[in-house]
Amino acid sequence: MDRRLFLLCGLALAAMPAFAQRAPFRPTRFSVQVSGRGPDVVLIPGLTSGRDVWYSTVRALPGRRYHLVQVAGFAGEPARGNARGPILLPLEEEIARYIAAAGLNRPAIVGHSMGGTLAMMLAARHPGLVGRLMVVDMMPRPAGLFGGDTNLGPLADQLRSMIATPGGRQLFANVIGAFSPPDPGHRSDPDVVARAMDELAAIDLTPQLPRIAAPLTVIYASPTPQARAVLDRDFARAYAPARSKRLVRIDGSGHMVMLDQPARFQVALRAFLGS
Repeated sequence: MDRRLFLLCGLALAAMPAFAQRAPFRPTRFSVQVSGRGPDVVLIPGLTSGRDVWYSTVRALPGRRYHLVQVAGFAGEPARGNARGPILLPLEEEIARYIAAAGLNRPAIVGHSMGGTLAMMLAARHPGLVGRLMVVDMMPRPAGLFGGDTNLGPLADQLRSMIATPGGRQLFANVIGAFSPPDPGHRSDPDVVARAMDELAAIDLTPQLPRIAAPLTVIYASPTPQARAVLDRDFARAYAPARSKRLVRIDGSGHMVMLDQPARFQVALRAFLGS
């Protein structure tokens, strides 16, 4: 009897590491709010935005299980894993790990602005995880949004200089606060924002586009009729290396397409997701 008890205890101890490995994955660089039932859709907001930018879209398109990401350090979310060091690549890796750990079967990925950059990185680096991809008002090289040949390097240098001192960090916090909700609890961490902008200024995903195997839809905003021809040309050139792509222009919209033109955006998203 004692021998049997000893063996059972030994088996239990041997199984403990395997059990520990099955513990749920808890991301440190973002949080997730899951809503609804149906095929999985991961929604990633842009720089300084919270998951609330997607709420009206989710209400308008039921029948899916939405995973609403919020980046740590943005819109009142504590900085946690983003408190220091690089932002984009570690964040993309954690999103990939979340998809795998949650057992999502090739979900649709929708990313706005910086979220679109993360979505492209995810689809290029982990093509087996992504079923289809939508990028909302973002180019593979974010500098392209400010003109095809514009280089954001000087801006990145200015940001580094600004956040190097306490006074500079406070100034940057005031600038970010001017574009944030009036509730201080929902403001973005200026240091996280500055480092994310620094990385966006330097990144160019154009060489990665051919690696994206998932069908790609690119939504882009045109605020005025005069801008349409230039935007059509610039986005077509920017995404030319992509293998399978569909470009959709939303007229009469600023950068926040899902809020500026919600009905038109929802029509495009419904077509992207399928019936």
